[in-house]
Amino acid sequence: MRYCNLRLLVALLAPALAWAAPNPRLVLPDLTALAHKATESVTISLDPSLLAMAGKFLNSDDPQDAATKEILKGLQGIYVRSYTFDQDSAYKQTDIDAIRNQLSAPGWNRLVETRSRKTQANVDIYIMVENNQAIGLALIASEPREITIVNIVGAIDLDKLHKLEGQFGVPKLDVDMPKAPTPNPKK
Repeated sequence: MRYCNLRLLVALLAPALAWAAPNPRLVLPDLTALAHKATESVTISLDPSLLAMAGKFLNSDDPQDAATKEILKGLQGIYVRSYTFDQDSAYKQTDIDAIRNQLSAPGWNRLVETRSRKTQANVDIYIMVENNQAIGLALIASEPREITIVNIVGAIDLDKLHKLEGQFGVPKLDVDMPKAPTPNPKK
């Protein structure tokens, strides 16, 4: 009788527990209006099946392609939205606030925050970690005439992640990711 009640309790709580689990996939708002204003726009949505297909086009004999293919194995999605405008302030801060609000949810941690009053360039990089494994990464980079949002979902090796820069719509950044501290050798 107790076993049956326990199973019933678990069955009833399972949807609530799944809902409470942190989600590394961001809900990107509809930015169609920004795409219409932009002089250049990039929209990339690679789910697991499309990532697998993209991996087939990489040459395993090329060291860079092989490294990229290895990174793609653990990923469940790459989502990119990037817009360039011919005038300042073509987008509203509220356009990206919905994304920033998601990054304040439990599980997300800010890795990098840069602000430049001179160029009005801002970069935020967030990571979601579960069981000591990065399972999500989000980047928001904005300037007066440009905005880029990147969301990478899945098992992410931070040491190898830079190899995705410039591929699949992931922008090249001159930001060094923090490295884990190395233990001091015994003297």
